[in-house]
Amino acid sequence: MTSLPDKDIDDPTPEAPDIPLRLVPDFRWFWLSRVVSGLGSAVTTVALPVLAFQETGSPLMVSLVAAAATLPYVVFGLIAGTVADRTDRRRLMILTDWLNAGCIASVPAASALGILTGGQVLLVALVSAALGLFFDAGVYGFVPDIVGKDKLTEANSAVYGAQTVVRIAGNAVAGALIVLFRPAGTLALDALSFAASALLLKAVTHTTARSDKQVATRPGFKESVREGLGFLHHHPTLRLMTVVGTLQSFSGGAIIGQLVVFADRVLGIHGSDGRIGLLYMAWSAGGIGGSFLLPRLRRHFEAFPLLLGVLPLGSLLGLVVVLSSDWRVTMAALTLWGSAYLVVLVNTMTYSQEVTPAELQGRVNTTRRMLSSGLGVPLGALVAGTLTVRAGVQAGMSTAVGSIALAALLVWSFQVRGRLRQRAGA
Repeated sequence: MTSLPDKDIDDPTPEAPDIPLRLVPDFRWFWLSRVVSGLGSAVTTVALPVLAFQETGSPLMVSLVAAAATLPYVVFGLIAGTVADRTDRRRLMILTDWLNAGCIASVPAASALGILTGGQVLLVALVSAALGLFFDAGVYGFVPDIVGKDKLTEANSAVYGAQTVVRIAGNAVAGALIVLFRPAGTLALDALSFAASALLLKAVTHTTARSDKQVATRPGFKESVREGLGFLHHHPTLRLMTVVGTLQSFSGGAIIGQLVVFADRVLGIHGSDGRIGLLYMAWSAGGIGGSFLLPRLRRHFEAFPLLLGVLPLGSLLGLVVVLSSDWRVTMAALTLWGSAYLVVLVNTMTYSQEVTPAELQGRVNTTRRMLSSGLGVPLGALVAGTLTVRAGVQAGMSTAVGSIALAALLVWSFQVRGRLRQRAGA
């Protein structure tokens, strides 16, 4: 059983060595693989629901395809993390990329043969998301290995910032690509992006292959799962960070799920109005800004104290959005809120990677991701949508503000209790 660390909220994170990430070859290849694959996936995010509706004409099928993106985190999260911690992470990532390439390529192939069905589209959505989960499980331990824990904030921010940029670009060009190649043909580009990602990862020299001694002495699969859960449960700050990340993801699901309705009913921006795209771009642009801001903030603040300021700020910005009836004010507040949102998400993820032993990275971080992406995002969308129907869209959007305010309250309560214990023990 892995021993628990003594590190808690007052322990400093070591300063990163003065080596720019662009000079770390393995990180360059990894970063490029994420950019290429992310661009293809951004196109598929638009094309796959369109294809599902085209094949079936069923709004329910479209909803099921959308839900398929998060379902694997709930079903396979613990398994994926355990597998990643028991195998060579680089090999796992390359394998899942190749499998995903084949999975996505089956859609344009079936379409060309005239045998594509709505059921296959749904199955591909589920399998592709599950493979992505196993890939991510490998990433959580792989990135600390290639850049060192001192460079994690900068590395994670670089990856998330780039992926946000390519997601905006991919979504923007997806419509034109669908017209040119039809929805099924467009997915061939995503299949090629997964293949390119696998080839780029082959250029990475770092490996995490286990020695024969490590393989012989490692616990069984069920015990490995319990070990990861036990570490998370017995680390109070990490446990709180996981709750904060889940509440933050809840707010994201509520915002994105109701933004179109909010724009229509409060801001007077209807579906055919181009300003709706500006609102979504404002949120994404804020995320890009947050990815540049976080490394600079972490040079001055440790992970936990940073939340003491960013979470209350995020709740205030959310309140401005909910109460505003001017689309320009809303867009400005959404941009700033998006920055705060990404700072919190990446900060909590980075802290988890910093304090988790290398052999537990997959299990601990996939569990955290399972709660945030698998539970927080869809639950936020569901609760906000239900409340919108019953009490209006501003009430629905207020759930996002409330979840962030709750996270801020939990963090400040934890901080105060910690200070009181220190004084009592002095």
